[in-house]
Amino acid sequence: MWLRCRQFMFYLIGILLLTLGVTLTIRSNLGTSPFDALLVGLFKTIGLTVGSWEIILGLTIVLINAMIQRQQPEYMALLTSLITGMGIDGWLWMLRWIHPDTFMSRFLLIALGMIIVGLGTAIYLQSRFAPIPIDRSMLIIQELTGKSITYSRALISILLVILAFILKGPIGIGTLLNAFLVGGIIQFFMPYVSQFEQRISKQA
Repeated sequence: MWLRCRQFMFYLIGILLLTLGVTLTIRSNLGTSPFDALLVGLFKTIGLTVGSWEIILGLTIVLINAMIQRQQPEYMALLTSLITGMGIDGWLWMLRWIHPDTFMSRFLLIALGMIIVGLGTAIYLQSRFAPIPIDRSMLIIQELTGKSITYSRALISILLVILAFILKGPIGIGTLLNAFLVGGIIQFFMPYVSQFEQRISKQA
């Protein structure tokens, strides 16, 4: 019971930090990750909120993944999309006062956002609680093509950038920074988060 509670605590804290970081990258106006750029593009072009599109696309991806694999949908992934969508909308509302007006302030904001995204993702992954739908898609592409995760991630990123560009999403230097640096930031935090989790386990 305690193990499940600890997993959920890591999961929730990780998602909250992840969505805070995403919000800061959006507020920087220097470009976001390909997926977040698509969310903002849909918000600007069609309406609804950024978080609503996170939930809608999450549901869509879960169903597509299930059809490709000919399996039942991963319902826990829907929970992740729901919490992530609500988190993004909540942070965007709370941080609506942030409007950086110089390149340096925007750069510092996106750098802080990426660091928090990396930390949040590392904590979220440590929970091993519920999958992110787009990550499952990468694994499916890897299985179908026999290529590496890097290839699968790049393929999906290219598709997302094209869609975000069509929908006038925030594609910019931040998109490149997210693509090339966030993975390394996650990798940097992973051992520290793992050590912290092990320390908690020993004290339990």
